[in-house]
Amino acid sequence: MRNLSLKQLQAVAAVARLGTMTRAAQELNVTSAALYARIRQLEDEAGLLLFDRTPNGLKPTDAGREMLWAIDSINTVLETCADRLRTLKGGAGGRVSLGVVSTAKYFAPQVISGFIEGHPGVEISLSVGNRGVTVEALRNYETDFAIMGRPPRDFAIEAQIFGPHPLVLVAAPGHRLVGRRGLRRADLGEESFLVREEGSGTRTVFEEYMAGIITRRANLVIDSGSNETIKQAVMAGLGIALLSAHTVATEIESGRLAIIDVQGLPIRRDWFAVRRADKTLGPAAQGLWEYLVTEGARWLPQVDVNPKVETGA
Repeated sequence: MRNLSLKQLQAVAAVARLGTMTRAAQELNVTSAALYARIRQLEDEAGLLLFDRTPNGLKPTDAGREMLWAIDSINTVLETCADRLRTLKGGAGGRVSLGVVSTAKYFAPQVISGFIEGHPGVEISLSVGNRGVTVEALRNYETDFAIMGRPPRDFAIEAQIFGPHPLVLVAAPGHRLVGRRGLRRADLGEESFLVREEGSGTRTVFEEYMAGIITRRANLVIDSGSNETIKQAVMAGLGIALLSAHTVATEIESGRLAIIDVQGLPIRRDWFAVRRADKTLGPAAQGLWEYLVTEGARWLPQVDVNPKVETGA
């Protein structure tokens, strides 16, 4: 039944309901000959009669009833589709693919939770990766939009700032530089640094900040691309690290990490919502985009980026 069409099924339904070809043709606004041709074509393809001629008019055979079941099923699917389209149009349902750089995973779930509270029918797919991975997903239309600290410049995008993104230098509380005032970049030359992997936005900022200063890496080589691993290594006294303040807010508040006071720090950047310029967002994705731009800042972790310094230091 490869050539079966919706018009043919509608013809079967009309004949079954009205009992005659003439009345069905009038309802469908076609000639009786055209309607008969539709029914005859179906019978030829099925190899079965669809109607019995009775004193009370045309009555569907078993094959005809199968056709009626098909049209009922199709109508149900079409009605369900129409309902879902209305839901999508209103922004109450649908799916959103959101990409976030790994540093943003410390607040992205809270943003999503705040949005879902008002849009419980929306399903959100969250992808976490470093900046390189997140940019490639945007480039290849794999995500609707992304959260990152530095928007790409090699393809057309739309980007909107939604909150501050400070980066700080952190160390274990007992580190010799903690509590000292007004250190210069050159004073960091002998320190062991724990750094993120290639492709990380934080790694790029670190290299820009320390440009011209010879640095040495910590004895621990980290290739996991994980802020968590770096934080644990810093707390263990294996080195110091330049990290987003939003990734270390909890540890600074609890005293497990401390901020080092260095000239030029904290580095004050911004968080961006980023999407391809040629990407058309569906209603649900557009709703999350607007929520992030207007409400995202209030979900950012709160941290005092001004390090405590020793009196008289």
